[in-house]
Formats: sequence, C-alpha cells, structure tokens
Amino acid sequence: MSAGASIVGAVTHSRPPAPLTSYPAAERLDLVEDLHGHLVADPYRWLEDVTDERTTDWAAAQDELAKAQLTALPGRDRIASRLDGLMRTGSVAAPRWRGGRAFFTRRLPDQEHPVLYVREADGTERVLVDVTAMDPTGLTTLDGWAPSIEGTRLSYKVSSSGDEESRLTVIDVASGEVLDGPIDRMRFSAMTWLPGGEEMIYVRRLPPEAVPDGEELFHRRVWRHRVGADTSTDVLLHGDGLDMTLYYGTRVSEDGRWLIVDATPGTAPRQTVWLADLHGDGELRKIVDGDAEGGYCSAWFEDDNRLYLMTTLDSPRWRLCVADPEHPERANWTELIAEEADSVLEGVHRVAATADRPARLLVLRTRHAVSELHLHDDVTGEHINQVQLPGMGSVHALSTVDALTDVHADDVWLGWADFVTPPCVYRFSLATGEVELESSAPGATTAPSVHTSQLTYTSKDGTAVRMFVIAPTERPEQPLPVLLNGYGGFSNSSSPGYRAAALAWAEAGGVYAIASLRGGGEEGETWHQAGMRANKQNTFDDLHAAAEHLIAGGWTTSEQLSIMGGSNGGLLVGAALTQRPELYRAVVCSAPLLDMVRYEKFLIGRTWNDEYGSADKPEELAWLLSYSPYHHVREGVRYPSVLFSVFESDSRVDPCHARKMCAALQHSTTGSDSDRPIVFRRETEVGHSTRSVSRMVDLLTDELAFLASATGLDLESR
Repeated sequence: MSAGASIVGAVTHSRPPAPLTSYPAAERLDLVEDLHGHLVADPYRWLEDVTDERTTDWAAAQDELAKAQLTALPGRDRIASRLDGLMRTGSVAAPRWRGGRAFFTRRLPDQEHPVLYVREADGTERVLVDVTAMDPTGLTTLDGWAPSIEGTRLSYKVSSSGDEESRLTVIDVASGEVLDGPIDRMRFSAMTWLPGGEEMIYVRRLPPEAVPDGEELFHRRVWRHRVGADTSTDVLLHGDGLDMTLYYGTRVSEDGRWLIVDATPGTAPRQTVWLADLHGDGELRKIVDGDAEGGYCSAWFEDDNRLYLMTTLDSPRWRLCVADPEHPERANWTELIAEEADSVLEGVHRVAATADRPARLLVLRTRHAVSELHLHDDVTGEHINQVQLPGMGSVHALSTVDALTDVHADDVWLGWADFVTPPCVYRFSLATGEVELESSAPGATTAPSVHTSQLTYTSKDGTAVRMFVIAPTERPEQPLPVLLNGYGGFSNSSSPGYRAAALAWAEAGGVYAIASLRGGGEEGETWHQAGMRANKQNTFDDLHAAAEHLIAGGWTTSEQLSIMGGSNGGLLVGAALTQRPELYRAVVCSAPLLDMVRYEKFLIGRTWNDEYGSADKPEELAWLLSYSPYHHVREGVRYPSVLFSVFESDSRVDPCHARKMCAALQHSTTGSDSDRPIVFRRETEVGHSTRSVSRMVDLLTDELAFLASATGLDLESR
C-alpha cells in the first residue's frame, strides 16, 4: 500500500451512495455479565479479538461497504483537491538555540513530514533528519529530538507505521555521523543531555521478558547513558518499585549540577517531583508528593540558579514559585507570579539581562484558550506590560538564545498559528518592543476569506461555555450546515490553530465550530475536573448545549448539524449520538473509546482510569455505565449517519471499540433508515497520532464528504 493510500481506495465517480438495505453479518451473543450488581450485555465481545476469523471476515466486508459508500460521495474530488492545497502550505517551527546553532523543523509544500534542520552561525542551513529520505513510503515519523547543551550532538527518535515505538539515535551535528543507536523501547520517553555531550539521561521501558505478560507497555525507568556504550551498562537512577504506569520527565540545569525527575501516574492530574545534586551525593529527594498533595507541578532551572516551579497546588489556574535548590521544600517556595482569576498560566521563560536592560520573565497565558504574552520583573514578579500578538491565535513555542550563543540576546522566537495562518515564526524584540514575522509557512496557498469569532453560551447547569466559530460570513442569513467539533478531556485545550478541514468546510459554505468543553484545560484545572470521573456528563451536556445554541441562534438546524471527534473526542461524539440522536444528523467518530466498561483491558487503557474511573470499583462502574456509548445503543432509535474511522496500528485506543459499536449500531438500524448509513473505515500501517500529509488528506476527504452529503453541504459547486 502506498503512503497516501487507504483501504477505501480512490474516487471512481460522484453519484450519491446507494441506500443501504443490509449490513455485513455479525453474530450477536447472548452474553450478559453481573458486574457489581449491574447486568451488562456485551453481544459483540468476539470483535475484540483481531485474530478471530469472524472478526477478519467482518472487517473485510466492512471494507467493501466503506469503499462503495465513500467513493460515491458527491464532491469528493473537489474537497480532496482543496484539502490538499490547504495542507500543502507547509510549516515552520521556532528554533532551539544551542552553542550558536539554531535547530528547527520545516515542512515544504511537497513534503509529507517536517524535516529537522540546523542553521549555523553564518546563516547556512543543513538537513539533519529527514524521515522521508529514510523511508520513502512515508510511514516513518519523527517523534522527538534534543540537541546537546553545546549544540554538537543531537539525539532523535523515530517510529514506523503508527506504532509509536520510538527508537533513539545520536548523531554528530557537524558530520552527521551516527554515534549511538538505534536504542529501542523509547516510547513517550524524555531525553536530557548532560554538559559535554558524552552522557545523557533518558527514560526507557524495561524489556518485555522482564515484566509480567500484558504489562509490556509500562514499567519505565530513568537511566544515565554514556553515548556509544552498550545499554546494559546504563546506570539506573529511578523507577524501581514505583507504579508501573508512571510517565517520567527529566531536566538538568545547564551547569549539570541539578537533576529534576517528575512522574505522573498515567494521565492523572498529579505529579511527584524529585531533585538530585549530581555534584553531591546524586540522591533523588522528593520535593513534591503528588499522591499526597495532588495537583500538577512542573519544575525546571533557568540561568539564574533558582529552581522554578509552575503548579496548580492551591491554584487551579496555575502560579509560578521559585526556590533555592539547596532548600527546595514547599515551605521555602516564594510565589513570584500569582494565579489569575480569568486566565491560565501556560509557561514562563527567563530572558537573561544585557548591558542595556535587566532580565525579564516572559509569561505565556491563555484567556479562554486564546494566547497572551506578558513581561514581568524577574525578581519581584511585577507585571510590566503585555506583548501585542498578531491576533486571536496560539503561541505553541517560546525560545531564546542560550548562554553559549552571543547574538540575538534581545530576541524571543514565537511559534504561532491561528485559524487562517499555518504554523509560522514571529520574533519579538525586547529592545524595540516590536513583534515581526520572521518565517512564514513556505507554501503559497491563500486561505479562504472566512470570519472567525468566539461565542459564549450556557450549558445545562448554567455554566458559561465558549465556542470558536469559523464561518463564511459574520452571521448567516439562513441556517447553514454546521460541523461541531470538541474534545473535553485530559486537561487538553481546544485552542485556535490552522485547520485545513475547518477552512475547506467554511469555504464550501458551511460553519465549523469548536467548543471549549469541560474536561479540557481552557479554564484551568477546575474546568478539567468538572468534566472527568463522576462529572463526565458535564462534557456531553456542554456539547449538546453548543448544538442547541447554534440552532436557536439561526446558525443551523438539527438536520444540518454534524459532529466530529477523535480519541476522547470519539467518546464525546459516541455519547452524544446515543444520548441525543435527534439533535445530530451525522457523526464522524475517529479512534474512539466506546466500551467504557472494558476500556482498561486494552493497550494503555488502564492509564486513563484517573480520568474516567475504573469498572473494578462499584461506584465508578456506575459512572461509566451511565454514558458508555456501546451500552446505550437501542433498537428502534433513528440514529444519525455515522462514520467510524479507525487505525489498525493504533497503540493507544484499540480499534475493537469502534468495531463493537459499529456492529451494535448496524444491528439497531438494519432494515430501516437506509439514508443514514453506519460506515466503518479502517486504515493499516497508521496509528493514533502523526501521519503523512497525503494520508491525512485521504482521511479528511472521506470524513468531510460523508458529513457534507448527510447535512446538505454542496461541495461540487464551489
């Protein structure tokens, strides 16, 4: 299969898809379990087993159905061409400075993946890592990279076919010579250099044979590694005897003295932090106990020898404290930047003093998910002024030169994007106070003329919720097809950013909306916790209220309203279509969690039980059963059109969720509602996250054409 191909294949014609009269056969088991007093039916348990011949046959039949339905969608050629153009803008990222060198990624219009470059002091640029050159199929992705403190060496991670099983390699920056690797078992793992570039501290999983069956994706450890040495000689620094689901972060002060290790159990909203003096006894001492205190705490060093701590402890919208690393206990923290009532502190970076000005703290905030940048005094924390950003968008990276670079001491680089601007780089000068575009995305495509705004609406319990809207005009004169998107989980915020799908939909005459649902991080940790565990229904209520607000305001009607979400957002739309099937006309449910009774049994599902709850606990099972989409499919209900999109190499969310839900919905609609198809689209050799541009175009083409066909958006006449 080529890099840009998918199971559904190429477009062959543009006639509307034929009405469905039957679906592939799926045996329905009489399987009911008594779980903590709840009788829980699971008629499609067999679809969990990808090796079962019945599953293989069912999937093959679904492939044929998907091909027939999706290749026949009207306007598919046109939307594919437009999506390709909008995504071929390319991108460029803010540089990381090390020893006078700038390291950055850029994707040209004809490239499938970003390429990692180095810019030398004289301005010349060289390619360091090009995953497409390594693998022309486009199946290899760059998962992470880190230049050494001196900028002489580079570590980077790649994985293939969507499995996210990263392998680490170290190269010499000047020559490109491979110095180490590949080192495996580096999935979701930190890489931190020690001064001199001879050693690094990284996080690596134990080998499969060293852990119990079924736990191979867990059991991380923190190691000290000498470049070029056999990994069997690595020094174990941390992790033995601790929770197997811990994800570790590592940071080292630039002088190499202080090591910080933090740990989060799965995706739980709490962090434990340890600090070690590597010039002393090297012992990691706990300075924040996440299990006892709760809350996030990110710790790091700047160049002033203070320990910086950004935390939600006693401050759900985050605050900044500093401490002497010799006395890092919480009692010795000094609050430098307090929590604000209506914004979220996202990041802090110290800009070193020069002969002409004192040091400054560059403070990144979001106000209702929109980025703001502020300058503060680095000693008192006093606010000095706000930096004027280009508009309603997102700063996704901040960088300054390091201590070994002797130019650009007054400059700050901002990675920027908004709804019509692809990822680019602005430069802010502390000397002039000006923000100027430095590097735009290299593609020449012009974004369509659209109107973007942020609305406020009221959810079921009276909570004010916000929603971004991208539309052809400020206010439509008549109801239009709407595509409503959301996430609402894991404290992830739905921020302004370049979305080819949104622009293509709006250009075709529709409205694209993004709701800032509870469960996300748009309004801080309280907002997150208001949409997790026992409060998860708030997330779904927020989506329903967004839909009702758009209908009441004349933006759309229920017959023109579609919703789309992936991963936790797939759970969102799965719950939405089962709770309020009359409210939505069509649904795209991508890489979803849908069986919330058994989600912990698959892949890394058990790392999410702090977010959702565990079926092993009676009270928490009741939460899960109250909304678990798979368990709320009912016969005789007129459900929306649904397109499931799943990825067979997904190493986070098992495709069995979508298989079971699809079978249940197809059973409930057999013989009726032939104009509301339930379609199962799957891809191989691609996973949960990063993919090539051409495969993303293929996926979005099918998804948007499916929703447009159902909601009446005319893709052919634009």
